[in-house]
Amino acid sequence: MFLTDTHCHLDFDVFQSDFKDVVQRCKAAGLHHIIDPGIDIKSCRAAIRLAEAHPGFLFAAVGIHPNDAQGWNENTLPALREMAAHPRVVAIGEIGLDYYRDRVARPVQHARLREQLTLAAEAGKPVILHSRDANGDIYPILKNWCADLKKTGSPLAERPGVMHSFDGAYVEAARFTALGFKIGIGGPVTYANAKERQALAAALPLKDLLLETDAPFLTPVPRRGQRNEPAYVQYVAQKIAELKHTAIEAVAEAAFQNSIRLFGIGEL
Repeated sequence: MFLTDTHCHLDFDVFQSDFKDVVQRCKAAGLHHIIDPGIDIKSCRAAIRLAEAHPGFLFAAVGIHPNDAQGWNENTLPALREMAAHPRVVAIGEIGLDYYRDRVARPVQHARLREQLTLAAEAGKPVILHSRDANGDIYPILKNWCADLKKTGSPLAERPGVMHSFDGAYVEAARFTALGFKIGIGGPVTYANAKERQALAAALPLKDLLLETDAPFLTPVPRRGQRNEPAYVQYVAQKIAELKHTAIEAVAEAAFQNSIRLFGIGEL
C-alpha cells in the first residue's frame, strides 16, 4: 500500500532540527511521494532544494500564497517562471484566495491569482489552490481559466489541479470536480465536530480524492495537539476509509493513482 501527501511544508523551520527523522517516519509509514508547495519566493526555493536532495520522493510546487501577495513586485513573476521550469517542480502553488485572514486586499489577491494561473497554463503544470471563505469568488475565475485551457487544446484541461484542504459541502465540491479539479482532504476530517468535512469525504468519489496533511498544521486525531508531519496522513486515510465503509488500501490506492496522474509523477 502506497500513501501520498500532496500538500505539506517540510521546508518550514519547524522541521529543521529533526528533518531526517521526519523523512524516515514518512518512509516507514509507507509514503511513496510528498509534494511541498511554496508560499513565497524564499520557501519556493527551499522546496526545490529539498526536492533536489530527495529525488523521486520529494517534489516541489512554486507559487505565492494569497496572504503573501502583498510582497509581489516586478521580479516575482520572472522568478516563478524560472523555477516552474525546474524538473522537480510538479505544480504551481500554493496560490488562491483567502478571505478569512484577509491580510491582502481582495483585488490584489485576484490579480496575483490570475497571473499565476496564466503561468500554470504556460508551464503546463497543474495548480494547488488555497481557497478559504472564498469558494464563491474563486469558482468563476477557475471556470473561465479551464474554459480557456480547453479552447487552446491544453492537456492541462484534463488535469487542472486540486482544491487544497477543501472546506465546503459536497454539492460545492462537485462544481469544482466537474471542472476537473481534485479535492484535497487532510487532518480536519478526523475532528469530532467536522461533520461537513466528514459528509464530503463520505460522498466524494475516490477518483476525485487526494490525501494531504498541510504539515506542520492541521494535525489529525489521534496526534492532534502535536506538530503535524506527513507520516500522519495514514490517519486521514483511515478516517476516510471508515466514512466510506471501505478498506484503507482502497483509499490509499485511489489517492496514489490520482496524484500520479495529476502531477505527472510517473513521468519523472
